[in-house]
Amino acid sequence: MKIRLYNARILTMQQDEEIFHGEVWIYGERIVYVGDGTDTEEVCNRNNTIGKIWDREIDCQGNLLMPGFKDVHTHSGMTLLRSYADDLPLHDWLNKQIFPVEAKMTGEDIRILTKLAILEYLTSGITAIGDMYLTPHTIAEACKEMGMRCVIIGTLNNYVQSVKLQEECILRYREDDPLLSFIPGIHAEYTCSKELLKDMAELVHTYKTPVFTHLSETEKEVRECQERYGMTPVAFLEQMGLFDYGGAGHHCVYVTKEDMQILARKGVSAVTNPASNLKLASGVAPITELWKAGVNIAIGTDGPASNNCLDMFREMFLVTGLAKMREHDAAAVKAGEVLQMATVNGAKALQLADVDVLAEGKLADMIMIDLHQPNMQPLQNIANNVVYSGSKQNVKMTMIHGKILYENGIFSVGEEPEAIYAQVYKIQKRITG
Repeated sequence: MKIRLYNARILTMQQDEEIFHGEVWIYGERIVYVGDGTDTEEVCNRNNTIGKIWDREIDCQGNLLMPGFKDVHTHSGMTLLRSYADDLPLHDWLNKQIFPVEAKMTGEDIRILTKLAILEYLTSGITAIGDMYLTPHTIAEACKEMGMRCVIIGTLNNYVQSVKLQEECILRYREDDPLLSFIPGIHAEYTCSKELLKDMAELVHTYKTPVFTHLSETEKEVRECQERYGMTPVAFLEQMGLFDYGGAGHHCVYVTKEDMQILARKGVSAVTNPASNLKLASGVAPITELWKAGVNIAIGTDGPASNNCLDMFREMFLVTGLAKMREHDAAAVKAGEVLQMATVNGAKALQLADVDVLAEGKLADMIMIDLHQPNMQPLQNIANNVVYSGSKQNVKMTMIHGKILYENGIFSVGEEPEAIYAQVYKIQKRITG
């Protein structure tokens, strides 16, 4: 498809570049032009492959084009458990409610449940996910079928997956599909034996790969790791060699200054999940301190069992709001920094360098924000509006890999939403009644 988006406000998220009026051209899956529209003749003359015959021209009517959000930590298949196991602390929630139900779920169940989540991601302007769940191959199938960009994250523990499966996924998703990739992961230090972690460390060093994990999410987790190994989870996993090629820690609520130094030195991103941490009463991550320590901070929704919605606007507001409260400083974590976390930093964490900003040559993953809704008026500071007053209702369009998958409330994903809902209902009745 050759698509021209014109009469737009554009936020490229390139460093120090302000919002400007202009247009974006897409040929196939790539952006071939981003600019104010005054130099298009020069661009066409310079590049013979670019013409002015379009499959579609979209008048953006002054609305905002920007990179899509990256949900760096989620468990899409947990849509089954939305509003099923609420109002419990994390460890009771996991052991008494979540794990027993997950034991009954099949790979085919997870494929369908992931599709339900994808619909929600699209309505929230999320164009890439880091999906850490039980059956990587059926997650991949769902994302491929619906056009979702997904970095599949391993979730190795004593009970599910294996180091061998993680190696298989590394090799399989290197070139299988341009929308899919794989990063090894462990569920958490507390669900993995030391022997299993040693085997994982060998895999990490063999393939020189980063590793993702739930990390220092609760006080209990940190305390028990210190009792077992005499050090924090961050320090222990570093000692095991698991962070030698970077990675990401999901949550990072209870990290020490020494932990932060390790994360920064090793290139391990901190992925904050504020809504989930609030609902599970796990705590508030030290975002300001992590930022000052030089740690790359990205944002995740976590799964729809603990959140319970997949809404990047709510996460962005909570990131800054909770940081201000934690630091007793209304100037802490400004809106521009939060937008960076939700877009550029998320792409960095997921190793998706081609979808971080809007620029010539980048992949066409972008969203259109409706500025004509009352919650976005007046347009005194559009970026601040997105973070402080924006919501899902403002997502007018979501494009991934040059394809418009959601526009004006209509999905173009190859399936009707109601058909997906009906399949999910059957799964829910069978497993949870």
